[in-house]
Amino acid sequence: MKKFNSFTVILILAFGILLSPESSAQLFNDMDKNPHDIVYYRPSEEGTPQIKVIYGRPKAKDDKVFGTQVPFGKIWNTGSNESTEVKFYCDVMFGNKFVKAGTYSLYTIPNKNYWIIILNGKTDTYGAHFYNPKFNIATIEVPAVKGQSLENFSIGFSSKNYGTQMILAWADTRVKIPLYTEERLISKI
Repeated sequence: MKKFNSFTVILILAFGILLSPESSAQLFNDMDKNPHDIVYYRPSEEGTPQIKVIYGRPKAKDDKVFGTQVPFGKIWNTGSNESTEVKFYCDVMFGNKFVKAGTYSLYTIPNKNYWIIILNGKTDTYGAHFYNPKFNIATIEVPAVKGQSLENFSIGFSSKNYGTQMILAWADTRVKIPLYTEERLISKI
């Protein structure tokens, strides 16, 4: 009978461990039903980012999301799972409120014709369960308007001569949050 050297034995054992079901099963969670997304606002394609938003993108259960899937008049984490986070790389005017550069949680209170938009200083929280108004940095009201239907909640940016709008969109609802990131515009407000 031929003898195996110790290197061969170690190699066979290592290969066996790699193929065993216990070692190939990882400690990873299943794919999230509501994927996350990141959107940036840059004043130009080559420009450095001024705003970054990280958010969950829930899917609509039916044509009417607000008032059913997301109740009117209640705090919402503006997405799904972890609270939506907004990073301002520079000082901004958030509506008519001055906000220093930094990272904030974005909460909303949807209503039929208007939304209350809230920037909160407590980050890394799960949903609206841990929302605490004592950490609010800025609160503004914006109108809710109708738009083309979207199946998944989405956040985007639109630039105008007078500033930028962060647009929250889901189903047929659109909410536009006015933002001013340029110093020349902030100084005029």
